[in-house]
Amino acid sequence: MDEVKQIVNDIKQGNIKPVYFLMGEEPYYIDKISEFIDKNVLAEEEKGFNQMVLYGRDVTIEDIVSNAKRYPMMAERQVVIVKEAQELSRTIEKLVNYVENPQPSTVLVLCYKYKKIDKRKKLYKVVAKNGVIYESKKLYENQVADWIRRVLGGAKYTIEPKASQMLVEFLGTDLNKITNELEKLKLIIPSGSQITADQIEKNIGISKEFNNFELRKAIGTRNVVKAHLIINYFAQNPKDNPLVVTISLLYSYFSQVLQYHGLLDKSQRNVAAVLRVNPYFVKDYSDAAHNYPMKKVSGIIAFLRDADIKSKGVGAANLPQGDILKELLVKIMS
Repeated sequence: MDEVKQIVNDIKQGNIKPVYFLMGEEPYYIDKISEFIDKNVLAEEEKGFNQMVLYGRDVTIEDIVSNAKRYPMMAERQVVIVKEAQELSRTIEKLVNYVENPQPSTVLVLCYKYKKIDKRKKLYKVVAKNGVIYESKKLYENQVADWIRRVLGGAKYTIEPKASQMLVEFLGTDLNKITNELEKLKLIIPSGSQITADQIEKNIGISKEFNNFELRKAIGTRNVVKAHLIINYFAQNPKDNPLVVTISLLYSYFSQVLQYHGLLDKSQRNVAAVLRVNPYFVKDYSDAAHNYPMKKVSGIIAFLRDADIKSKGVGAANLPQGDILKELLVKIMS
């Protein structure tokens, strides 16, 4: 996020480069940077003759270079944005000659999503020298809650840790999906407010009681009744609560509990740093470690692997997902 801010600030200050190569697994920031350039580099009256959008599947490198070498009409510069540039991955190195000597009055933006160019090859090196190369990396799940907090903080909102965790577990790491839901919330909730779990449940439709976060907490505290209520709800609503997601989240959770057992320094600050969790949730790991000794946790991880195999139909043909989850819960909590 800091690198994106730097790119945006440089453009605002007039420090505009002739080439922006935006690549990587996370499309969200690639879209944000290209949209900012689209909206802000040229005045509205200049865009008709001097701004164009090309698509990688419809053009060649030669087409891009030809457009980039044009001179602007009645404007200081022109903007050429190439979306889906990853479609040109086989020939992308042909851009080297242009990037070595780019047209100073052209801003060429290449949106190279879900892939990245080889850093050892010449194109990467000449873009880094003469333009801007930005790699948009996919956030790990344990980074997304903090990302949500920072994004909302920029809009003068705060969010409960449980509420942000609900969003992550329901929406995963797709930043575009998360942003869409946050925008909906901002239309309803006044700036300066705290976004709560109740508001998430009411406005987005995520149950604050029957979700993977609450299941994990119930298992960690050995709340058998609540855990069974949640998995029964999951069994009745399998499309909204896919087994593969539940198993994956429980696997991550107990892997962290195992890591907690191995820590010499179990202070809140150290646990939060090592496990990469919000300090608010450290007590959950402490409770789980108390209830599940290290040897038991190792066994649970094995149970989760077995359940994952069964969920894919191996050794458990036609077994309902709800039954797999119920069997797993009995093994974990026995």
